Amino acid sequence: MKDRRTDRELRPLGGGDPSAPRTRLEERSEETRQALIQAARELFAERGFAGVGTEEIVRAARMTRGALYHHFESKEDLFRAVYEDVERELVERIGTDAMSAPDPLQALRAGARAFLDACEDPAVQRIALLDAPSVLGWEQWREIGLRYGFGLVQQTLEAAMEADMLERQPVRPLAHLLLGSIDEAAMLVARADDGGKTKREVAAAVERFLDSLRPSG
Repeated sequence: MKDRRTDRELRPLGGGDPSAPRTRLEERSEETRQALIQAARELFAERGFAGVGTEEIVRAARMTRGALYHHFESKEDLFRAVYEDVERELVERIGTDAMSAPDPLQALRAGARAFLDACEDPAVQRIALLDAPSVLGWEQWREIGLRYGFGLVQQTLEAAMEADMLERQPVRPLAHLLLGSIDEAAMLVARADDGGKTKREVAAAVERFLDSLRPSG
């Protein structure tokens, strides 16, 4: 399902040239929107989507209900923006860790470890892994996750194959398979309460999976 806000957010208010400087009114509108997202993010991370009301969000953001419904069609629409904010930051964090690796294969390993580590972040755990699939539905949850993370995984796999560190094969299906397995691993970690045992086990399983993709001989 297409995110209803995507095209609208990519256009300046009122249309026009996207490269044109924003007016002060547009800047204030964006500041209001970001304040609502930040306030909602902190509350959703602490108590979950169902445990937070819109009145509490606007109080925390020091805004009005009118401001909230000017920017978001519903509480679910606001949650969608919060989830996208979490995903964007998460991919940026993973990308930073991956870029510090000495080669593409190590970048894949570093990215997987960074993602599993992030599962212990309350915002990632509660918003992205526990609430988002049920609030947004599986299709929207997956579409947003792929939009932010798929490109990074695919590019790193391509680089590893170019360096002859992974067996050459169609990249796109492999990227889906790897991202899906890491997402499932993250779900296990987010729901576990065993002192990190599950996290260590799934991290080792991901390592073995990556090893199995290396050229034989």
